[in-house]
Amino acid sequence: MTKEQSLEGLITKAQSGFFTVETRQGFVVCQLRGKLKQGKAKGDLAAIGDKVWIRVLADGSGVIEEVQKRERAIVRLDPRPQGDYQQVLLANPDQAVFIFACAHPNPRLRMLDRFLVIAEKQNVTAVIVANKVDLADDPKKIFGLYETIGYRVIYSSTKTGMAIEELKSILLGKISAFAGPSGAGKSSLLNAMQPGLGLAVNEISRAVNKGKHTTVTRQLFPLQGGGYVADTPGWKSLALWDTEPEEIDAYFPELRGLVQHCQFSDCTHIHEPGCAVRRALAEGRVHRERYESYLRLRAGEK
Repeated sequence: MTKEQSLEGLITKAQSGFFTVETRQGFVVCQLRGKLKQGKAKGDLAAIGDKVWIRVLADGSGVIEEVQKRERAIVRLDPRPQGDYQQVLLANPDQAVFIFACAHPNPRLRMLDRFLVIAEKQNVTAVIVANKVDLADDPKKIFGLYETIGYRVIYSSTKTGMAIEELKSILLGKISAFAGPSGAGKSSLLNAMQPGLGLAVNEISRAVNKGKHTTVTRQLFPLQGGGYVADTPGWKSLALWDTEPEEIDAYFPELRGLVQHCQFSDCTHIHEPGCAVRRALAEGRVHRERYESYLRLRAGEK
């Protein structure tokens, strides 16, 4: 390109202040315009998933002139000496896909519940993938309760090819955050959907997890047919840092409709008389496991 021009684009890669922006004319490596960096930033000004307007310079590099308003974001708190800073793992995700194995390793449902609460709080649609179903006698006995709550659960196996096409179909045309514990089979699933994708995602994931002195690259990986996936490690450390204990019930879909029927407006759902949540628990309308997760999260446990 020999002349300056303005283009709309999507940030697909971020590293050390440089942003790769996908535009209708190709990829442009950009930096933020100085004016955007004026003043004290409370969080990342630009991140993968952000839609931006850029100006392309004569040498082919670009300047991000404007970051469009985010619809939502997956954010974590990065404690810094100068104060709390909001680190954006992914901007504008359409959904979060949580991959847990039915066995090897055994599923940690408390961790899944925490992930779901974070997704609810950040207004991101959650999809649960129960992987390695070939290793379990009855996968629905483990994950079925989430279907009754209203979450979409996909039962998959790379060994048999089960649900690979279903998973591909829900990713098409969307920006999806992938997360799950080590060993759950995320890379194998990605490779089954698109050869080489799991390996590419793994390389970035390993770099992110090497340590605080490693240059962190965040990246959207394109899907054949449209859409992107982003590996978002660190959900375990995504503290509910700006959440008050009394807010937690709002992020449990099966509890939030009950709260208004409690006798006391400040009911903790632990010991008060006339508690609609505990009544629903006694009647089997709320799962004991989910209620236990609620209590732990309310108490600030991880």
